[in-house]
Amino acid sequence: MLKKNGIQLTSLLSIPLLLSLAAGCGTASDQSTSGNMASNKGTVAVGGKDFTEQRVLEKMTAIYLKEHGYQVNESTNLGSTVAWSALQHGQIDMYWEYTGTALVVYDKQPAESQPQVAYDKVKQLDAKSGLSWLDQSQVDDTYAILMSKSEARKDGIKTISDLAKYVSQHPSFKFATDNEFYGRSDGLPGLEKKYGFKFATQDVVRMDAGLVYNALKDNQVDACMGLSTDGRIKAYNLVVLKDDKNFFPAYYAAPVVRTDTLKKYPGLKSLLNKLAAKLSSDAMTELNYEVDVQHKDPSEVARTWLSSQHLI
Repeated sequence: MLKKNGIQLTSLLSIPLLLSLAAGCGTASDQSTSGNMASNKGTVAVGGKDFTEQRVLEKMTAIYLKEHGYQVNESTNLGSTVAWSALQHGQIDMYWEYTGTALVVYDKQPAESQPQVAYDKVKQLDAKSGLSWLDQSQVDDTYAILMSKSEARKDGIKTISDLAKYVSQHPSFKFATDNEFYGRSDGLPGLEKKYGFKFATQDVVRMDAGLVYNALKDNQVDACMGLSTDGRIKAYNLVVLKDDKNFFPAYYAAPVVRTDTLKKYPGLKSLLNKLAAKLSSDAMTELNYEVDVQHKDPSEVARTWLSSQHLI
């Protein structure tokens, strides 16, 4: 999820500078320990967006490829549109994207709730732009509407329809959102239209995506947007309201790679597909929890998981 996904309106002219600033030398946990670096199968530029799950996926991919003999240049903390444009224009070779984000935001298509249909559509559409969607993982990082379990139980709110009815009857119900969800058609505007309600403008509090969970936990707001694989849902005793009208589309994560890069390094496809096959929503939630709640380093979390799955 874009998570969901940190859209920025940065011009294409600024992309090389952003990538230069975002590219890091890496920590000790990033470095290959297998000796495969000596084989030097090629150099791959791996990107990642600006939220925890993407940082973990980017580090995971970088470490994985290094262990299998590739040199890796990393570009992290990119906004969604910056990452997508960088991929299109060759500043990066690959990153993990979500089917729903690509379909709605980049390809300007209607949202799709069926995972395979969404995947097939983006794969076909983006192939025309020289981008290849590899196998999608079982990580569905869709948007979610969250409340504290105690407050939701007290107010009898189990579904988003329940929330819509409650908000219509109770003014000053405060809702926290990041800027991306606030403006996206598959975010707040579409949600309000689908469910037939509207938060008062003064009651919508916009903040960084990483802060919405704390605002809800600390009772600064009554509900917030979130991502379904975020570890803080469990840690903060929050509840995901049931999307009973199936508004939110499928947001399955998959590696998206420039087609010319795959032609140059044909071994990448099988490697990345093997990695994607190991990932699930439950696994991703646990990894996000370790970073956001236990404050572990994303590189260490990624390397430990790769080892546990016998991928390195």
